[in-house]
Amino acid sequence: MQGTKKAQQPKGPKIVCIGGGTGHANLLRGLKKITQNITAIVTVSDDGGGSGVLRDELQIPPPGDIRNCMQALSNAEPTIEKLMAYRFDAGNLSGQSFGNLFLAAINGISESFDKAVIKMGEVLSITGRVLPVSIDDVHLWATFEDGSMVVGESKIASAKRERKSRIKKITVAPENAKVLPQCIEAIGSADVIVFGPGSLYTSIIPNLLIDGVVTALEKSDALKIYVCNIMTEPGETDEYTVSEHIQGIFDHTCKQLFDYCIVNAKEINRDILRRYVSEGYEPVKLDEEKIAKLGVEIVKCELVSPDNTLIRHDSDKLAERIFDMLINNAPTRLYTKGKP
Repeated sequence: MQGTKKAQQPKGPKIVCIGGGTGHANLLRGLKKITQNITAIVTVSDDGGGSGVLRDELQIPPPGDIRNCMQALSNAEPTIEKLMAYRFDAGNLSGQSFGNLFLAAINGISESFDKAVIKMGEVLSITGRVLPVSIDDVHLWATFEDGSMVVGESKIASAKRERKSRIKKITVAPENAKVLPQCIEAIGSADVIVFGPGSLYTSIIPNLLIDGVVTALEKSDALKIYVCNIMTEPGETDEYTVSEHIQGIFDHTCKQLFDYCIVNAKEINRDILRRYVSEGYEPVKLDEEKIAKLGVEIVKCELVSPDNTLIRHDSDKLAERIFDMLINNAPTRLYTKGKP
């Protein structure tokens, strides 16, 4: 009689990624080639588009960002991946993603939304795991420098443009929204914690406002890295420099939540840049003196993807740089925390 085989432990350093949106998913595509120990902690404050519709009608957390991360980490057959990304283009389902509907359906046969996310991960055979930061009904409030306020993530950008006033503060409602316990456990055992890339006020900071997250981050001895966006975001970070991105996070959390900030140092294709600028985007300016005063060390990398249509991070180069930083800064961590 043969003995039962022990389940193989995931290989590689434990990396926790905190964010949401396409930038977050893009990073995960690169990281899954380096380690199996990935935990993506994802924001649940989206209230627009297809996710917002499902959120309102089915009373579930918005599935879109979670589904994006699942697709990035998926090892399923190509047809399944295409199916998850498919968007209906007609009828009542126009604009809705099949992947969002699929997750909503799994939620209907699961005990809770977080368990539904686990089941979807099994279906897609993902590397690592994806965790909603909370399964509570979380909404964003934005306060602008002119004193006005707006409720709802999907309304923030348009409200900022109308007021022509910067965002001063982001808060979550309810204030006592509970963090998913697995998120705290992942942060506590991480070798590296990566913030971003992604929308500053609507993808990264909302995760950090959930009660217990910042406390866990402060206790963690992991290498903490912020990946700054390559371009500013119209209606959110217009004219922001790198230091202002960093200061925005610190103002909402604590001083020196992270020690390193990765920034792009590669020249952007002029034709593509011209198109972005015409739409209100501009490269995030590097202001090193102000960053130094914040106690953060800048790591410059040539990270613009060779894509000829979009300005985004090269997922493989970014993942490799993060891994190199871990090796160079904490060579013993991989062994003291159980790397095979």
